[in-house]
Amino acid sequence: CKVSTTPLLNFWAAVTMRTRHCVRFPNRKGFLRAPRSISFMRAPDQTEAHWRAELGRALSLAGDHLSVYQLTIEPGTEFRRRRIVPAPEGPAADMFEATHEMMTAAGLPAYEISNHARAGAECRHNLVYWRGEDYAGIGPGAHGRVTRDGLTEATEEIRSPAAWLGAVAMGAGGTQVRSALSSQDRIEEIVLMGLRLAEGISQARFRAQTGRTLDEALDGEKIDALIAEGYLARDDDGLRATGAGLQRLNAVIDYLLT
Repeated sequence: CKVSTTPLLNFWAAVTMRTRHCVRFPNRKGFLRAPRSISFMRAPDQTEAHWRAELGRALSLAGDHLSVYQLTIEPGTEFRRRRIVPAPEGPAADMFEATHEMMTAAGLPAYEISNHARAGAECRHNLVYWRGEDYAGIGPGAHGRVTRDGLTEATEEIRSPAAWLGAVAMGAGGTQVRSALSSQDRIEEIVLMGLRLAEGISQARFRAQTGRTLDEALDGEKIDALIAEGYLARDDDGLRATGAGLQRLNAVIDYLLT
């Protein structure tokens, strides 16, 4: 799944029913016989009232997990051809707050900026990414992160299915790129992904992954400034974004890492 660090601007809700594996992009015939999913797209002129009604429909079909996230308008897509554009900042913020209000009231609070679940039904697959843990990239175009002897390597498989299959059949393997992440790259990835989570960045996990504390890796004055402005919160477990911080997560991360 492609992840965005921005709050909800255009809305696309995917309902994953009775599953803990977060299947969000089923094709018309289903995906590996996964439970059914249904999607809703934000119309360009959608108001908060329209969105509340649409989200109510989604909740009536949802099981234990609901993903509500920004749809990026890519060049060459039907959305771009129809000139669908992101909502203005004000209405987008209102819909973001309405989403969290309705989802919490329904018993599916946000555990990540765009993902909501009942306790115990969080998407374990995506939590691996967001917590900066290792994962293997297998199949055409897949990306991976593998740590050996304290060094994390980024991998990328050959994008073309035919070329990938040919390389594998010849015994060469399908991996096209292997590159070691610098310590700064690793820190930035963990911060960028971890602040998406309601739990934030675990101090203990961060130290185990980078060999440094958050205060050693980041600018303490910037952290304090973001806390004072109400965008970040710190406790014994680590660092997390507040509700206001999640709405402006791109700006918070840019400030923190530059």
